[in-house]
Amino acid sequence: MKLIVSRDEIQQKLSNIQNIVEKRNTMPILSHFLLEANQNGSYITATDLGTALREPLDIKVEKEGSICIPARKMFEIVKEVEGELHCESIDNQWLKIKSGASNFRLACLSAQDFPVWPGMIDKEEIYINTRMLREVIDKTVYAAGESDTRYTLNGILFHVLPGGKLNVVGTDGHRLAMTAREIEGSVSEERKDIIPRKAAIELRKLIDNSEENIKVTFCKNHIMFSIGDIQFIARLIEGTYPNYEQVIPVGNEKRVVFQKDAFIHTLRRVSIMSKERSNAVRMDLSNDRVVITSSNPDIGEAQDELAVAYTGEELSMGFNARFLIDILTAMSSQNIILEMQAPLSPVLVTGELDEGYRSVIMPTRI
Repeated sequence: MKLIVSRDEIQQKLSNIQNIVEKRNTMPILSHFLLEANQNGSYITATDLGTALREPLDIKVEKEGSICIPARKMFEIVKEVEGELHCESIDNQWLKIKSGASNFRLACLSAQDFPVWPGMIDKEEIYINTRMLREVIDKTVYAAGESDTRYTLNGILFHVLPGGKLNVVGTDGHRLAMTAREIEGSVSEERKDIIPRKAAIELRKLIDNSEENIKVTFCKNHIMFSIGDIQFIARLIEGTYPNYEQVIPVGNEKRVVFQKDAFIHTLRRVSIMSKERSNAVRMDLSNDRVVITSSNPDIGEAQDELAVAYTGEELSMGFNARFLIDILTAMSSQNIILEMQAPLSPVLVTGELDEGYRSVIMPTRI
């Protein structure tokens, strides 16, 4: 294999795969990316067996071939050199890299050892607007679990319904975020696919500057997102996702309206004095005002007051301030509505401009 590639071209592509390549040494091949150089199209592929990314590479191919290259070392080399990179493989074991007066010899692995790209069998396809996909990930992924023993909670649910309806849900058992959208295309029957949290975050980065519609391909064990010529695959989490519709409260009688930015700033100020593990704050509601307090016997206490729209009976509730801030930050509306029933009942959070979006947070004991 022999090729020439511009520094900017390969640096961008290598940047995309840095969080996908496996950093642990359990399988050395997973810390490498596969470079395939062909006259009719060249690609780089990276995987950690849970996610995989394949993207085209614009290079001048002098001799076709393929090789597995250490992803982090190659990225470090590319960041430090200037101008074009002239690359040549030697016996499928080494890669010679020349850029200006700089020369490198990098130990590589055979392309035959790289994991096979997953086959997409019994597939169904829908199309999602890129802006919409960015929004549904932003509004749900923060609520997904991290290293939860209930493994299905460590991802976001893509609930696709016949007729072009999509519900995306994230929950860790303490809070839940759900957004409903209309999409192009349909599926033959209802699908409930759980996408790992890490995969959703990496997908969000990939589509950050894209504006074209994204093709989503479903199969039994994988989901693939096609962003132009880039293909991103995630292995689905097996198991049954909780019935999220039962968690969303209906008929809450008490309703309070906050101004979002003021609410976030107040929560941040007061939570400075809360216990680090629980981030607990107390909210005391009365007519058109809320007093928010926190205390920590080892540090001290804090209190702040906020004007709100509320005319119900006095009510005191406790919340994890960080959870509440995450919910508010994901919302577009400035007027935020909290609907509640009792001090320990689930609280529904909605916004006037956040159509189709609902979030639920469980209060804490105070």
